[in-house]
Amino acid sequence: FGDIQNAENVFKSIQKKDIVTYGTMMKGYVENEMSEKALDLFEQIELNLNSFAYTTVFKVCAELANDRAMKIGKVLLDRIPQKFRHDNIVLNSAMHMLMKFGDIESAENVFQSIKKKDTSTFGALMNGYNMNGLSRKCFKILEEMIKENIFPDEIIWNIVIGACSKIRLLRRSQYIINKIPFEIQSKKQIKNSLIHMWGKCASIEKAQNVFESIVDRDTITYTAMINAFGLHGMGSEAIQLYRKMPNNLHDEISHICVLNACSHSGLLQEAWSIFNDIPLKTERIYTTMIDCLSRLFLFDEAQNLINEYEKTNEPSLVMYISLLSGARNNRNRNLSEMIYNRIKFLFPNEKDHLMSGAILLSNIYSSVGQHELARTFRYNQIKELETNVKLGLTWTEEFTAHDYSHPKSSEIYSELQRFTSEAIAHGYEYDSSWVTRQLKEEETNLSVLCGHSERIAIAYNFVEEPDTKFIQVTKNLRICGDCHQMTKMITKIRQCHIIVSDANRIHHFHPNGQCSCQDHF
Repeated sequence: FGDIQNAENVFKSIQKKDIVTYGTMMKGYVENEMSEKALDLFEQIELNLNSFAYTTVFKVCAELANDRAMKIGKVLLDRIPQKFRHDNIVLNSAMHMLMKFGDIESAENVFQSIKKKDTSTFGALMNGYNMNGLSRKCFKILEEMIKENIFPDEIIWNIVIGACSKIRLLRRSQYIINKIPFEIQSKKQIKNSLIHMWGKCASIEKAQNVFESIVDRDTITYTAMINAFGLHGMGSEAIQLYRKMPNNLHDEISHICVLNACSHSGLLQEAWSIFNDIPLKTERIYTTMIDCLSRLFLFDEAQNLINEYEKTNEPSLVMYISLLSGARNNRNRNLSEMIYNRIKFLFPNEKDHLMSGAILLSNIYSSVGQHELARTFRYNQIKELETNVKLGLTWTEEFTAHDYSHPKSSEIYSELQRFTSEAIAHGYEYDSSWVTRQLKEEETNLSVLCGHSERIAIAYNFVEEPDTKFIQVTKNLRICGDCHQMTKMITKIRQCHIIVSDANRIHHFHPNGQCSCQDHF
């Protein structure tokens, strides 16, 4: 019932508390999002724990995943009695906890220690891989399951579909999905996941086909399809479906998805209309509208919306990050500095987000030619915040910027030089504002831009199949403006279709030299 006060009173009234009593109270705290209290209670226990108590504490530690929880969880696991080291439920819970901590190696060690693995065991490991950006490993685990004659159930297939959504490669995903039995594919929960997955994998047609096959559509069904339209720059279609969606199915996520679709398609008036009609505007809904305004460089309107929100709420970090991102795209140094300083003042302990903001600001310095200032500022912020910069990756095969690790590197870079020369012959001129660091002695602006990971991945595809008409690559960061322009030229010159799925959206580069985002990215 959520009546914690009375539950605590009953708990305190019990004279002889056993481990079941403690476990039940801890579970109550967890269910009411009071995990710190659950840990406080755990530290008072002087009894031997049972399976339920171990599982509950591991779950609490996983949900918190802070320094205190990590210490308690790992110590508890190290000291777990031998009889629980064969309890799959306890060990699965421990694996989940370790994965939430980002301690993948320890989670894998727990997995290997389990003698009789079941579907839940495999699921805990695969879910952890998805959680930690190692989704490709899920496919190897799936193969291992099948070899051991452990047949995936609906939960496992849902995790696998989630892995496909994260790698976002159409052909690989189709190969995996073909393995799912028809009776499982026909379940609505799986179909909802497939809509999301096909949208992420750049097949809006497949997503629509699954959507149309569902008779009893729920909120998740509609929202997944609206989001898919948004990712593909099909804002009008997203709005149309949102309008068709029964009002009783609208929720925060559906509002966010349609506003995001408007944002990525530049549909400002439609976004305002939808935003104004939303009865209960949450922080995330405000943030999405602010993102829409910032992408269109309407910074005064965005700031006014932030001011409106802050009249009755605490300041929101993500709103300011959206504003800063727009200022970076506008190369507005003064505004960017003002926003970043505001973020540092309001959110001094949000180190990861501050680092993201610092990278945006340093990129602005670089875009206006102040590379030394950018380098110094970035170095100082990394040192001050004691955090690392996220590495840019692109994969068909996995490449980083200026990556020479692939066995075919010489061929890849020859191909890269070849299509760069073709682009220059067709009028390509590099945009040095996307060079975000100071050049080394042997570098030029062009050589730095040509070393971006998405270009290397595209070149790799041409090496593997010189006359290919279809290339798909996935990038964990936003595509830069120069790579966007270059890719448009490549598709026109080579008469092929290239899909680049970046951190924000999906770009379909067509043989006519145009992108589905209409340069609104």
